[in-house]
Parts: sequence; structure tokens; C-alpha cells
Amino acid sequence: MPAVSKGDGMRGLAVFISDIRNCKSKEAEIKRINKELANIRSKFKGDKALDGYSKKKYVCKLLFIFLLGHDIDFGHMEAVNLLSSNRYTEKQIGYLFISVLVNSNSELIRLINNAIKNDLASRNPTFMGLALHCIANVGSREMAEAFAGEIPKILVAGDTMDSVKQSAALCLLRLYRTSPDLVPMGDWTSRVVHLLNDQHLGVVTAATSLITTLAQKNPEEFKTSVSLAVSRLSRIVTSASTDLQDYTYYFVPAPWLSVKLLRLLQCYPPPEDPAVRGRLTECLETVLNKAQEPPKSKKVQHSNAKNAVLFEAISLIIHHDSEPNLLVRACNQLGQFLQHRETNLRYLALESMCTLASSEFSHEAVKTHIETVINALKTERDVSVRQRAVDLLYAMCDRSNAQQIVAEMLSYLETADYSIREEIVLKVAILAEKYAVDYTWYVDTILNLIRIAGDYVSEEVWYRVIQIVINRDDVQGYAAKTVFEALQAPACHENLVKVGGYILGEFGNLIAGDPRSSPLIQFNLLHSKFHLCSVPTRALLLSTYIKFVNLFPEVKATIQDVLRSDSQLRNADVELQQRAVEYLRLSTVASTDILATVLEEMPPFPERESSILAKLKKKKGPNTVTDLEEAKRERSADVNGGPEPAPASAAGLHTGRLRACAGRSWTRLSAHSPPFGRGTLAWEASVLSGLLCGRSVFRTFFPVQSTPSPSADLLGLGATPPAPAGPPPSSGGLLVDVFSDSPSAVAPLAPGSEDNFARFVCKNNGVLFENQLLQIGLKSEFRQNLGRMFIFYGNKTSTQFLSFTPTLICSDDLQTNLSLQTKPVDPTVDGGAQVQQVVNIECVSDFTEAPVLNIQFRYGGTFQNVSVKLPITLNKFFQPTEMASQDFFQRWKQLSSPQQEVQNIFKAKHPMDTEITKAKIIGFGSALLEDVDPNPANFVGAGIIHTRTTQIGCLLRLEPNLQAQMYRLTLRTSKEAVSRRLCALLSEQF
Repeated sequence: MPAVSKGDGMRGLAVFISDIRNCKSKEAEIKRINKELANIRSKFKGDKALDGYSKKKYVCKLLFIFLLGHDIDFGHMEAVNLLSSNRYTEKQIGYLFISVLVNSNSELIRLINNAIKNDLASRNPTFMGLALHCIANVGSREMAEAFAGEIPKILVAGDTMDSVKQSAALCLLRLYRTSPDLVPMGDWTSRVVHLLNDQHLGVVTAATSLITTLAQKNPEEFKTSVSLAVSRLSRIVTSASTDLQDYTYYFVPAPWLSVKLLRLLQCYPPPEDPAVRGRLTECLETVLNKAQEPPKSKKVQHSNAKNAVLFEAISLIIHHDSEPNLLVRACNQLGQFLQHRETNLRYLALESMCTLASSEFSHEAVKTHIETVINALKTERDVSVRQRAVDLLYAMCDRSNAQQIVAEMLSYLETADYSIREEIVLKVAILAEKYAVDYTWYVDTILNLIRIAGDYVSEEVWYRVIQIVINRDDVQGYAAKTVFEALQAPACHENLVKVGGYILGEFGNLIAGDPRSSPLIQFNLLHSKFHLCSVPTRALLLSTYIKFVNLFPEVKATIQDVLRSDSQLRNADVELQQRAVEYLRLSTVASTDILATVLEEMPPFPERESSILAKLKKKKGPNTVTDLEEAKRERSADVNGGPEPAPASAAGLHTGRLRACAGRSWTRLSAHSPPFGRGTLAWEASVLSGLLCGRSVFRTFFPVQSTPSPSADLLGLGATPPAPAGPPPSSGGLLVDVFSDSPSAVAPLAPGSEDNFARFVCKNNGVLFENQLLQIGLKSEFRQNLGRMFIFYGNKTSTQFLSFTPTLICSDDLQTNLSLQTKPVDPTVDGGAQVQQVVNIECVSDFTEAPVLNIQFRYGGTFQNVSVKLPITLNKFFQPTEMASQDFFQRWKQLSSPQQEVQNIFKAKHPMDTEITKAKIIGFGSALLEDVDPNPANFVGAGIIHTRTTQIGCLLRLEPNLQAQMYRLTLRTSKEAVSRRLCALLSEQF
């Protein structure tokens, strides 16, 4: 390493770094570091007259040691002292050390803030730049509280130098991203917009980044930025490269600023002013024209900068979606990239064209590239590009090209990557249904889909096939014939067996006249697959067999022999055993008329939107597929005469015990149903009594109106949130409660629920409820007016919980003040398993009550109903606030009116331990203020309750009396109801 003079650098630091690099082992390195640390420590302690150069050198060594991964527990004060130096290099090293090593909870933060304030007030641009960089690098909430009000003033001041303005804009952006609530909107917002006209393009670039972020949350405040952004963009786009020589990157004038301006304009709709709108259109046309020009350089940097501006301009064109000419031109430009040699450009072109396909102006232009996209699907080597090609084919599909696109997708599916097969299956199913003019084509497509990718065909897809077949008389015979032929293949996927069992059970009679598909052949064909299937599929096939008894009396004896066999009557699986017993008994005692009534054909399903689309949205995330569908719905509304009925759930197709759910007396059975609470004999006796009365037992026991089961809507499409239901009608007698999946009345709160609720007031994690069957655990986090709670339901038994339905119940008043959004939970919880439910919470306004969590499920045939209070309380939205003694008592006096103060004197319920009391106050959400109260035995806290509509400051004072074992709690807030609620909650903790 070359020698470094004292004037040019730090010789000692260079030697130390050289020694470290020359160490042969980790032990040698540690030994050298320990020696240096001892030397530095002795210098800091012993030599009180260290000059700035020496302090800088030793602080640099500490910084280097820290970056090697070693802990540094001294030297912080010396680094802070460097901040007061008038030498740039010493001040720079001090700020660097602080930015890296000093955390926001350090006791030195006040000294650091004072030094930063001095530098900001110095008007020395170099020192101001260092201070602003330090604030942005640390970016803590404490920094935001200290400087968020000062930085905007520096930014808009007329005498601030350009380099400082740049730093101030980026520093304010950093603070806004970390603590948006602490950056005040004021007069400076209108002045910062005018920085877009600044002569210095560096200032404009930084200001554009800041304004874009601010405008996303406060669009009205920065609406005037649209015209200024268009004006500045016009000057950049229409200027020659030489005009912006310092900001021209490989012959592209100011590409970063152009991209930022285009992104800012995407925060707003098209300009209303015709002049501004015309100027923007001219800019976008110029960008598209320049994209057609020959490149001015062969270097990749030129094409990257040029294409960055082009793609951002296209994003703005798509966002406005109002200029047909620009949309078509953008589509044509993207079409040229579909065969570009750069993989990234092909990917971006496909992604942008997916969005263009949803516009009525550019949809036809996108369709002209169908052959290129299909070719990309077949030949592209990058899987992510192939996935975008699938997305684009899906987006450009309509009635004119549906069969071609579906055929290509099916062809590609055979060799597609496993990671995207399920998504392709869902898209094929959606397109085949949506654009099926001839539903025989739809049936063929779905059966082919199951054959090619059966493992990736979700339940929603084959449920949907069954619904459509049931709802369309013209396709039922064809479906039965086609599925019968498909089942003759030596190897059939289990999903195909499910579809075949269901359709032949309903419509097998339509093809029974053909000797090649006689009833016995149909039965033998299905039964040959029986032993290769899982328990749920076998359960479905048993239901098909009992339907065959009704449809084809000639095979009744054969089916009864199967049901009577030991493998069925003594099956290890209780579901299959019970079905066999009950079906055998039903086929034996019921007359032909009764059997026909009980096992009559399924009526049409009610018309609702398809949930396969919701399945795809769930897989892809929001703002993707569903948004395209919404945009195209108007265009394709006339294709098939409106929406088709949605798929029933697993419960809707085969759910519960023998029952007529939703007015359909098809025998719906589920492999997941619990055993009968009263056993098979009780059921047989009920059946016989119904038969003797000459009526259908099902319509006797169950009301005809629809009663949605917990899984009646697979993905919640079109369903309202579950609400507590009253008890079911009692006309069915005792067995209604045994068979029905209808939710019962909400149970009263479980014993101990109030005590558990109180324990969670000052903590967020733990076990909320536990009995011999179920354990409910919570883990939650809150920030300002938002929160998220994870609820864990644990099955403590070895038996499944069925129809497991947790429901959040809020009063009308609570619903107004507290917004809760829950995600669905699997209705089946295996023995020993645990499922998780996420609850997103927003405090709209202050509230008093707490929501009730009601859990209903079946365990061993017995209905269980548990209710507990969910610990979402007002104090969870506390944000602690640190205050000095003078500030606290000044605010305390301001909140002195009788409506603002609530006081409670109460007997201590728990030992009066100081540390426990401190922990509870901190857990309650407020900051614990030390050395504020004149009496050191008292506890003082401060915080802010955040709601969507307002922020409520809160001060509290807890005065313990150890001799009397009493407390006096005083709360002062700007709202009486908040004071009362917080006082009641906190009083219960001591």
C-alpha cells in the first residue's frame, strides 16, 4: 500500500487496515483488533487534549472495526464531538459514524439533534448537506419529529443553494416514507410544486420524486403540478440533446427526470385544460416517434435510457385510456418488441400489452399480434416470458378467437412448467366457459383439460362443469356420452372419475338405450375405478350407485351386493361404512315411488358469477386478472347471454348427510361429514316413519328454503359476510339439529372470557381461550390507526373439526367505528392441527365495545358453539409520545376542563410492584415519562390515539398509595368518551 501523508489522509488508519488484511487467521485478526481497541480506549480516556485529526483517525478505525462485524461500545461521544468541528473532513467522519452506529434510542440523540440544528442554521451549504444526509440515513421517527418542520422551510427558501435543495427534497421524502403523519402539510406544499420550474434539473428531479410520493396520498394538494410537469416534460422532449448537455445520458436528454415526470402524471386523470392536454399528447407522440428513429449509439446504455422513457410514456397512455390513436400506436410499438433479441424487452412488451388488451380502443390492435404471441409461447426459453405470453393470450381472447387460443393453451399445457400449470388450467376453464357458443365444445375442452393436467384441476373447475351440465338440458346427453367414453381409458385421473360419477348418476339414463352403454356396463365401468380412488371419491361413487338403483332397477341387486359386501359394511372409514349401511337400508325398505322422490334429479343451480375467476384472482393477486375481466365485461356481455351460474362448493355438490339442501333432494354426501350423533338406527327409524306416512323424509325434516352451509361459497363471491343466525326452524323435529349445517344462535361468552380479555389489554400475544377441545391463540401488531391480528385455532383432539366457522360479531355502533376484514378459514381442522386466520383492523373513530368471536363446528357428531371477546380495544391504537416535564404540565393544564378529565380511585387487585406497573403502562401503549412528576413514586404517561378521522392526545397519571393499597388514576384527553374508556381499561390492570 502506498504511503499516505498526513495532509492527504490518515497514515495510522492505512497501516491498521493493511495489518488487518495481512492477518493469516481469524485469531490473528481478532488479536490485532483487540490491541487497537485497547489503544483507542486509552487514548480517549487518557489524552484529554486530542486534536481533531486524531479523533477523526480513531473514530475511522472504530467504524472500520464495526464494518468487519465487531461490536463497538465506546467512541460515540468522540464522534459527536467531531460534529462541532469546522473542518469538513472531521465533521464528515462524525456524521458517518453516527449514521452507521448510533441508534434512535441512544441517549446521545439529543446532542446529535442539536449539532444537526446548528449545521442547518449555519447556511453553510457543505455543512447543511452533511446534516441532511445524516437525517435521511438515520430516518428514524425521532429525526422526523425533530426536523420534519424545518426541512420544508429550507427546501422552499429563496436563498437556499441548489445542492442543498436537492438534499432537502430527498431528505423530506425519506422522512415522509417512514413517518408520513409527522410531515405537516402547509403553505410550503404549493411552493414546492413550483420547484418543477427550477433552472437546476437536479433540483427538479429530486422535487419530482417528492411530489409524486406526496401526490399519491394527497392528490388535491398537488393538483397544480400537472400543468407544470407537462410544461417541463415538453421542454425536455422537444429540446435538442445539446440544450441539456449536463443531463444528457447517451444521447437521451434527462431520461431519469422524464421517467419521474411521466410517473407523476400517472397520479392524475387526463388534464381537463385542452391546451395542457394537447401539449401532453404532443409530448407522448414525440416519444413514440423517437422510438422509431434509428439508434444514435450501439451501446446498451442508449437503448436502456431510450426504452425507459418509452415504456413509462406507454404506461401513461394506458393509464389515461382516452386517446385511441396513442393507444393503437403504443400497441404497434410494443408489437415490435415481441420478437426483440432482449429478453427483458419481450417481457415488458407482453406485460404492457396485457393491460392494453383491456382497452376498447386498442383491443383489436392487440389481437393482430396473436400469432407472434403463440409463437413466443412455444419457443420462448424464459419461463417468466412464457407466463406473460399466457396472460396476454388470456387478455386478448374474445368470441372470435376463443377456440384457437384455448386449443393453443391446451397444447402448451402438456409441456408447460409445473409452476404455472394451475394458472393455465384456471384460465382455460374460464375462457372455455365464457366464450362457449356450443357447450359440447366446453364439455370436450374441460374433459381434455382434466386428461392433460388432472393434478392441477382444482375442485372449482370440475364443480363448474357439473353445474353447467345440470343447468343446460341441451348438453346433458352429450356430457353423459362423452364422460362415459373418457372413463373407458385404462388410466383415468381421479377428477375425471368424480365428474363421471356425478354426471352418470344424474343423466346416465340418457345413454342407457345404447347397448354399448347399458346400465350394467355403466356401473361396472365406474366400479372398476372404485378401488383406485381416495375416500372422498369413493363416497361420491356410492352416492352414484344409489342413484343407479332409482334410475336402473335392473342393476339394483348387483348394487345391493356391492353395498352388502364386508369391504363396505365393515369399512375402516366410518364415512364409507355409514353410507353403505344407509344406502343399503334405503334401497331395501323404500318403494319405487318413494325412492324416485328421495333421489330425484337435481334442479338447476341459482345463477351467480363464476368463482373460478375468484380462484384465479386469489392466485395472481389483486389488480390483475379481475381488473381485465371487469374492463372486458361490457365488451363481451352479448357473447353467451349473460353470466353463467357459479359453481357450488364441495358442500353444495356433496355435503352433509342425506338431506335436501337449498331445496334440492339429490342425496348430497361428503366424505368429510361427521358421524351421526344418534347413530344409523335412529336415522332408519326416522326414514321408516316418513315412508309410512307416504311422504319424503327429506322434505319432512328440512325446510325447503336455502340455508347456506359454511362453505356454500368457495371464495366468497357474491356472498355477504356471515352474520349470527338465529336457531333453525323447529318443524323438522329433533333431527334438524343433527343434520343441519345452519349456524346456531351465538353462544353466550365462555367462562373466563372476561378475565382473558382483561389480560390482553396490555399485551398482544398469548392464549385467549382454551378448553379440552380447542385452543385459541393471538398474535397482533398495531401501528397508528391500523392493526393486524393473527388468530390461531388449535385442535387439541385426534378427531377432525368439521364445518369450522369462526365469525366476528360487532354491534351496529361498533361496525361504524371499527373496520374489520377477515380472511376465510378452512372448514376442516384435522386432529392435532392448527389453522390461522388473519384479521385486518382499522380504527375509524373511538369506540367502547369489543367484537365477539364466535366459533361453531362439529366434533364427533356434536355441535360446538364457543364465543369469546376479542381483545381489540381503543388503547391498541396508542402511539407513545415522549415529552419533557415542562411540555407535559403545560398540556396537562390545557386539558383541565371537566369534560376532558376522568379520575378513578380504586383498591389494588394485584401486588403493587413498581416494575410490573411500569411494564403495564408501557404495554397499555403510552410512553412512560421519567422524571416528570415531582413525586418519583408516581407514574406519568403520554400518547396519541390514532383513528382514521382524528388524533386524540392523551395524558395519564397513576398515583399509588402503598400503605392503603390504593391507586388514583387520572386521565386527560380532548374527548370525554375516550378518557372514560381508557380509564376503565387501565384501572382493571392494577
